[in-house]
Amino acid sequence: MGQEIERLRPHYEQIFNDKNPTEREAQLLDWSRENVIERVLINQHAREFGPPISETEVEPALAEMKKQYESQGRSFEQLSAKDKEKIKETLESQIRVERLLQSVCRDIPEPSRESIAEYYGENKEQYKSPEQIRVAHIVKYINWQSDEKSAYDAIKQAREELNGGVVFEMLVDKYTDCSDNGGDLGYITKGQMVEEFEDVVFKLGPGEASDIFRTRFGFHIAKLYDRKPAVVLSLEDVRGRIAEELKEQMRRKAVDEFVDKLKDKAKIEEI
Repeated sequence: MGQEIERLRPHYEQIFNDKNPTEREAQLLDWSRENVIERVLINQHAREFGPPISETEVEPALAEMKKQYESQGRSFEQLSAKDKEKIKETLESQIRVERLLQSVCRDIPEPSRESIAEYYGENKEQYKSPEQIRVAHIVKYINWQSDEKSAYDAIKQAREELNGGVVFEMLVDKYTDCSDNGGDLGYITKGQMVEEFEDVVFKLGPGEASDIFRTRFGFHIAKLYDRKPAVVLSLEDVRGRIAEELKEQMRRKAVDEFVDKLKDKAKIEEI
């Protein structure tokens, strides 16, 4: 169970870091114990009542395992016969469990239109599309080809020409180090670009160009073309997503109920 505790610990402590350490450790121990019990019961049931696993079913999973070894610079073929057999047994167990859980969830119905609409009404805020802006920029990179002074002098010249009435788009072609799409980055949302860039561009108004500003990449002048406010997506836009979320909830419930039945029948002894 120690391995399960350490597997759960980082996520658990992140969520419950405000709990008393003693209480938190006791809760973590309890959750780890339940996880181990459930895993053992599911594996036992799958092994005792599931049909045998054929070689053809194991081969694709074994081939994927070999690829993983190769990607890590290890040779699967150099493993001992005992290790190979252990890996094969683990894969067979995983296939049995997957087949069992598929059987448990086999008769789950499709969510009704009414249940989808009700869920949407109760959780609309989850389906809000974030604010979007369409922005372009002139950038002078600071790297091994251009030092900070050279980059700043160039972007300063661009800003002076912009102040003098030269069209922004013409300056992109003339000055930028990244002229793809005329410097147009398209529509972006917060979190897509570096923080120093977003701190400036999301404060601009449509048609407004920024002053010179610095990011970790170099110097920029940005121009905002359009702003789309955050909006709640329509039911039709998210119907498929909600249907899958509801089905996943029903799958989890079906598995939980199945495991509870296994627990009721099992004799669980503390070691």
